[in-house]
Amino acid sequence: MNVEELKQRYASGERDFSIVDLRDTVMAEIDLSGAVLHGAKLDGTNLQRANLSRVDLSGATLNGADLTQANLSGADLSDAILDNAILEGAILDGAVLDRADLKDADLEQANLSQADLIQANLSGANLEAADLSGADLGIADLHQANLRQAALERANLTGANLKDTNLEGTIIEGGDSTLAT
Repeated sequence: MNVEELKQRYASGERDFSIVDLRDTVMAEIDLSGAVLHGAKLDGTNLQRANLSRVDLSGATLNGADLTQANLSGADLSDAILDNAILEGAILDGAVLDRADLKDADLEQANLSQADLIQANLSGANLEAADLSGADLGIADLHQANLRQAALERANLTGANLKDTNLEGTIIEGGDSTLAT
């Protein structure tokens, strides 16, 4: 399947595109809200400003994908692999990212409020000025992550690995103060 066929099938009402292979394609500004892309291969794909709200991307691979300013509000990214992905300014509020691999991902100024990041791998990730208020980061790996000026109010950090994490200017009032290292 190519991008044009995907757009046509989506426009005709189809929503299940599980295991589709669209690596290294351009899908900037595409609207796939509510679609099922479980296990999809989207490595290197340009999804800038895409509407992926409530999309099921569980188990998908998005290594090096560009999701700058994409709307992933309420999306399911559990077990997804997003190593080196660009999610700068992305909207991920209420998204499920449990056990997701976001190693070295760029999440600068991303909105992750109320997101589920339980056991997520965020080692080396750039979360500068990200909104993680109310997020669940229980047992998440944040070692060597950049959380400079991130908002972590009411966030759950129980058991999170914060070794060598940059917390300069981070706002954590009202959050869990028992930070593991």
